[in-house]
Amino acid sequence: MKKSWYGSAALLLSLSLLLVLSGCSSKGDAAASEGNDSGKPKALKIKIADINTNPTFRVALDKGIFAKHGIDAEIINFGTPAEGVNALFIKQVDVAFGADFPVLNAVAKGDYSIIASAGQATDQAAAVWKLYVRDEIKSAADLKGKNLSFMRGTFLPYLWDEYLKEQGIALGDVTLTGQGAFDEAFIALKQGDVDAAWFSGSALTDKLAALEGVHELTDMSKTPVRLGMGIVAGNEFVQANSGAIGEFLAAVDEASAYAQAHPEEVAELMFKELKQPKEATLKDLPTNPWKVGFTQAAYDSLAGQKKYMVDTGIIEQDFDLDSKLSLEPLKQALPDKVTYTK
Repeated sequence: MKKSWYGSAALLLSLSLLLVLSGCSSKGDAAASEGNDSGKPKALKIKIADINTNPTFRVALDKGIFAKHGIDAEIINFGTPAEGVNALFIKQVDVAFGADFPVLNAVAKGDYSIIASAGQATDQAAAVWKLYVRDEIKSAADLKGKNLSFMRGTFLPYLWDEYLKEQGIALGDVTLTGQGAFDEAFIALKQGDVDAAWFSGSALTDKLAALEGVHELTDMSKTPVRLGMGIVAGNEFVQANSGAIGEFLAAVDEASAYAQAHPEEVAELMFKELKQPKEATLKDLPTNPWKVGFTQAAYDSLAGQKKYMVDTGIIEQDFDLDSKLSLEPLKQALPDKVTYTK
């Protein structure tokens, strides 16, 4: 009788343990299938090419805007936007931005598309590009025979061409020296290795204004050149992540608006992360706001720049510009910001 009772108790205990373990296992399996986010889709990891003077992506990351839109962003810094665009070719980044020149250079080379424009080709935006020259250069005519700096892979050769043409100077009458970043051009101008260079951004132009032996000669708003800006990505990446790309663009648009509304916060952020002087950020923010979208003006800016690049042989093989636009993610996320129609 005693033996039978013990046997029954042991059997009941075993069954209870089995049920508990089975329940735990089921619960564990469910948690594993849901992930830590309880069934939420996994955030898309995007490596973004950036430069030290651009606050937009950093605001989106720091203020949780990327996370809110399901983007796991990693920002990778380059000396110029053109270097960031070039990083697409070796898959170092997934998304890059730049002026029309490097963006067109990218899409001309293969399976890359423009997914949005981000800047306005306005007089105000053009005025931030300033030409600094050695003190012996008193007028544009004095540039003849001089050594002029440009950033490799950027629109600056085009700007030089247009500016000099207006001044009656042929490109053959000057020497163009390619450099990799603004800091390099700053040192070259300071040391007299080059005689003139274009610069953008208050952090640099404030330093140049205080530099002995150089002075500002003009700015880009006094030339016929206006600078569009685009966001570019690989076709394969866009096609595989169309919805997430739309969310990325929506996040960038939101971050741009946030930056304009909270300049002091942005200045603090840029100083904390990059040691950029707060006054430089406060000067630059209102003159060059990001405008995510795609307009007829953005298309016309690209078309004009493409014509120049094809005519001068920079782009060897002409292409259909419309075929290089991947605007569907933008249309889905920000339909009112796309006013261009083919």
